[in-house]
Amino acid sequence: MQNRFIDSISQLSKPLSSALVPLLHDDFCGHIDANQLSELMDKTKLTEQELLLALLPVAAALASPSLSQFFVGAIAKGGSGDIYMGANLELPGEALFHTVHAEQSAISHAWLSGETHIVDIVVNFSPCGHCRQFINELVDGSKINIHLPGQATAPLSHYLPYAFGPTDLNVTRPLLSKSIIEFNLESSDPLIIEALDQAGLSYAPYTNCHAAVVLETHDGATFCGRYAENAAFNPSMQPMQMALSNLIRHNRDYSDIKRAVLIESSKGQISLVGAAMDALHTIAAIELEHIVVDPT
Repeated sequence: MQNRFIDSISQLSKPLSSALVPLLHDDFCGHIDANQLSELMDKTKLTEQELLLALLPVAAALASPSLSQFFVGAIAKGGSGDIYMGANLELPGEALFHTVHAEQSAISHAWLSGETHIVDIVVNFSPCGHCRQFINELVDGSKINIHLPGQATAPLSHYLPYAFGPTDLNVTRPLLSKSIIEFNLESSDPLIIEALDQAGLSYAPYTNCHAAVVLETHDGATFCGRYAENAAFNPSMQPMQMALSNLIRHNRDYSDIKRAVLIESSKGQISLVGAAMDALHTIAAIELEHIVVDPT
């Protein structure tokens, strides 16, 4: 079991901790598939909602809140039945807008894993306005159920009445919708090829700045992040922050990073290179490889 889960396991009931420990192996990054979830329910005799709420301390153990020391954990349940944990991430000494919120982390975890629909968000503290707006960008966002300890379950529309969202800006394919952009670039570099693929899956309906970041660690593993825009603009999730959140979920350190690539579309109205460099240089002494590509 990973050391970061020791304290959280001690907060769980004996049946749950016994059933969960075998899952918390070195490769565990917060993903529990539908079959594993069903097995946990059988072994603990908990309902699904009871189980997901009980798992929040484990999700919070994924957090890296270097500024606030305030640990937030979230769980997104996908349409597949799988669950995806996420946690807040803060970059030491950097501006607060670089922060990744727990709900964003969980949602991006699900998105990077191929989910096209999220039905439930479980979180240990009430979602802030930033996160409510981010959730509202998703497919059927207003219908996503929000689960909180000690409170009745309610859809996002309860927490974000009179919402402003994609349809107000004439966007009909919200975040998590399947969409692929092709780019004109030939390369034999695996990291660049992966970044191109991820940029093609990014979500940028407001600026057309389709972009992605891929981080490579010294052992050859890669961790990606895609750009995810928001109708309210500020809750947009940067690809570098998504990649760093992905890295931390997988129990890696910033010192493990040996290479970082940002791919972005030449047709974008903005560039993410400045923000990506700021975030990267805060945590790693490496240069960002920035490639601008033309869409087909």
